[in-house]
Amino acid sequence: MSLERWAVGAPGPPSTLSRVITVDIDTASLARLRLTPSPAYELVAWLRLTAAGRRHPVWGDPGPAARLALRDPDVALVAATLPRGGRGYTLDLLTPKPPLGRRSTLISEQLERVAETSSTELHRQLTGLLADARTLAPDVRASAADGTFAKRAAVGLVRFWRATLAHRWRDLCDVLDADLQHRATVLATSGAGALLGSLHPAVSWVGSRVEVDSGYDEHLPLHDVDLVLAPSALGWPALATQLCDPLDAVLCYPADGIGQVRSGGGRPAVSALVGSSRATVLADLDVPRSTGELSGRHELAPATVSYHLGVLLRAGLVVRQRDGRVVRYHRTERGDGLVG
Repeated sequence: MSLERWAVGAPGPPSTLSRVITVDIDTASLARLRLTPSPAYELVAWLRLTAAGRRHPVWGDPGPAARLALRDPDVALVAATLPRGGRGYTLDLLTPKPPLGRRSTLISEQLERVAETSSTELHRQLTGLLADARTLAPDVRASAADGTFAKRAAVGLVRFWRATLAHRWRDLCDVLDADLQHRATVLATSGAGALLGSLHPAVSWVGSRVEVDSGYDEHLPLHDVDLVLAPSALGWPALATQLCDPLDAVLCYPADGIGQVRSGGGRPAVSALVGSSRATVLADLDVPRSTGELSGRHELAPATVSYHLGVLLRAGLVVRQRDGRVVRYHRTERGDGLVG
């Protein structure tokens, strides 16, 4: 069951006597822990904002192309299943676990899985919507009854993807990759437990289990399955847990540094530039330099340099260009002005 959890600065979870999801993770599952973007989750998060008529706190209004796409009956079918408030159950079938393989095929493989959802699984998940005190739209009921819902949902998501995110996915990947570099450093230097405990204030690592302060009381085992940790830009600042089916276990957490980016062109907030290491990297880019060169010149780990460069790139303070097999970074006029 995919549930949007409370986020920093958002209203707290509903008050209950027991408010913790406990996930027991064995060593085999820890060994298979994966970090990867989930384009399907980003897509559904953007559709949810569009359908609710809401703005993203960082990326702003979804825009007229998104609203126009919402008129498509298959897009509207998916939107009719999504929660409109700050929290709520989202059908897991819409955000399947990102598979192993090439980054370029993630979205197509995820949407193929959406189309292949069995009627039994669909009805089980639709029951979750009813349990969330929501009614099913007539088109949702009819398409579930005649067996067309899964394929129509996949078509609707494809159409919404092409209208809204396909052309900007590479830019979003820059944001997500910067977070992944940071998390990989945490994993390498402090271990899987520290990584899991760093994802969100509601998530903690206790012994051999993950605890999620959620407003729900569940105890779930993960035995010899791969748990995917997926950073989210468009779902930011929410945390989404998808853990009921161990074979489809995903934690979608808010990507680090998103709050440092303003909507409308990516102008930097002052907080994006706080920190001596990042300022040092920016000051040294009066000539093009690679990640490896910066790492050696300033005795910083390559992953740390990549993370700082990602923030500077999103802020419009540096540009990058390929020189043969090497990618080099150079300050922009905006970066020059800041350094000056």
